[in-house]
Amino acid sequence: MAKQIYTGRYTIDNTEDIVVFIIGMRINKRLAVHKWLPVFNAMPGMINELYSNKEELGFLSMESYFGLRTTVMIQYWRSTDELLSYAKNEKHLSSWKNFNQKARNNEAVGVYHETYQVSKSNYESIYVNMPQYGLGKALNHNPTTAEKNTARQRLNH
Repeated sequence: MAKQIYTGRYTIDNTEDIVVFIIGMRINKRLAVHKWLPVFNAMPGMINELYSNKEELGFLSMESYFGLRTTVMIQYWRSTDELLSYAKNEKHLSSWKNFNQKARNNEAVGVYHETYQVSKSNYESIYVNMPQYGLGKALNHNPTTAEKNTARQRLNH
């Protein structure tokens, strides 16, 4: 099913603090499929949990990328407290322990994450002839106006 394309220039309302969480894995030994595939397969359950409980968890949206060796998911959250609370909830901890057991002491695969707290008005975005994507999918997605035409205007709004 094709995503709706929003013709023209769109931006987001940068009126609230957000958290950007980046998580992924790197295949270090391609031929060791039996070691990295279980790590890779542990993520879909956690992703389904996030989308099934978005509002209560504070999860806003995410994008995924798959390269030859490295995967990355960029997640958007309402707050650091909600992200950390999710990391400690029982259902996630079970999945995370399973994930960790498969990844720990397993040099065939590497895992990583990065967390960024971003204050309102310290981020901006522009989308031209795009479906809702990234922050435009996570936050209010609106046509640009004369007051938000440039990156500087969007950052200082």
